[in-house]
Amino acid sequence: MESKATSDRSQVKRLTKRAVYDRATINAILDEAHICHVGFVVDGQPFVIPTIHVRIGDSIYLHGSPASRMLQTLSCGGEACISVTLVDGLVLARSAFHHSMNYRSVVLFGRGSPVDDETRKIEVLRSLSEHLIRGRWAEVREPNVKELRQTIVVQVAIDEASAKIRTGPPLDDEEDYALSVWAGVLPLRLSPAAPVADPRLPDGVAVPAYASHYAGAKPVTERE
Repeated sequence: MESKATSDRSQVKRLTKRAVYDRATINAILDEAHICHVGFVVDGQPFVIPTIHVRIGDSIYLHGSPASRMLQTLSCGGEACISVTLVDGLVLARSAFHHSMNYRSVVLFGRGSPVDDETRKIEVLRSLSEHLIRGRWAEVREPNVKELRQTIVVQVAIDEASAKIRTGPPLDDEEDYALSVWAGVLPLRLSPAAPVADPRLPDGVAVPAYASHYAGAKPVTERE
């Protein structure tokens, strides 16, 4: 575990008391997130693309169409800055200036490389599925040869990373605590609703437990 930033680029510059550098905390945030945002540069032009991800060990894995500009760039060794954010609540202060959010976020840096081995690609795709909704992969048809050719998988090794976390109540100016204005935290969370069946689903096919009792994204291991 790291107790400080690896280099200047991963060091939190503002509100440094919110900075966290240990890998266990960083991994937990990455594993809970459904979506990451991938920053990369092509011919001097920066882009940021939202996409699904999965963390396996010390790497982030991405997948998509071979036509993806993002995946093409990373598979050729391009560098990426990847971020995720989990919003835990709205912090309502007595003054407009001190309103905030409770959140957990990660920014990481790494260089991409292709996952070309067919067996490894399937392992990563399975891990991605299990990260999002555990138990689904075992029930569905696995990708066939044509579908694997139409899918590119990229590994981004986590070279360095930092987390930034805010918790707790609002922090007002001392003189504002006497104001007759409600202040506190409005907690927020991502919560599943009841599953909605495909209109073409045959009669008698029950909703699986992993959908009716969905508990959110989960960490995966190499041998799940």
